[in-house]
Amino acid sequence: MTGRPQSTDRQRPVDLGRSHGLSAQTVRNYEAAGILPAAVRSPHGHRVYTEVHAGALRAFVALVPGHGHRTATAVLQAVTRGDVDLALRIIDESHAQLLDDRRTLRAVESALRDVDPAPATTGDTFVGPLARRLGLQPATLRQWERAGVVRPHRDPRTGYRVYGPADVRDAQLAHQLRRGGYRLDRIAPVVAQVRAAGGVEPLAAMLDDWNARLAARGRAMLRGAAALDAHLDGLPGA
Repeated sequence: MTGRPQSTDRQRPVDLGRSHGLSAQTVRNYEAAGILPAAVRSPHGHRVYTEVHAGALRAFVALVPGHGHRTATAVLQAVTRGDVDLALRIIDESHAQLLDDRRTLRAVESALRDVDPAPATTGDTFVGPLARRLGLQPATLRQWERAGVVRPHRDPRTGYRVYGPADVRDAQLAHQLRRGGYRLDRIAPVVAQVRAAGGVEPLAAMLDDWNARLAARGRAMLRGAAALDAHLDGLPGA
């Protein structure tokens, strides 16, 4: 729940938090973390918050859905210290990450279009070369094997893991889905379905959900930007 308080001239912690469904202690914690500027103190030592504090809290709450708690915290901490350039650079980096995630989604969709439902039986590779090809550590591929994502066979003479073309395909899909934020316990059954069905239809719903989440995150970033801009306009000397 969000919204502007009825009056933001002089507020107690409980007043400031109420508009966002936050406790007075949470507001004090945000102040201690530098998300909010230091409160004005009454003659009796009580915290008094002003419109500047209200604007900071509105900006923080608006930034969290699009950028996450850690990034939103870093942004408001920078603003509180007076380093607006750093705050804007952090925002830029978060937007760049969203763009990278969009590119990853496009790459996954492209990869799926190129998946061969009946891969050739030649072109085996080993764990080291495959790890280098994907930009991973060999231990990561072994972890994926334990999770059932990839199922290389063993060379009967050497005991080395051998990845056939289908295994390489599975590893490529897993790698890109991991970049998209999916956990191994969600990836393993999807790859198993693709492996069993010889097709990529099971990924359609996942890709739709991924695209929807990116779109929602982009819209949330726009709302966060508006709130941050309003807060910066309300700072003394702005």
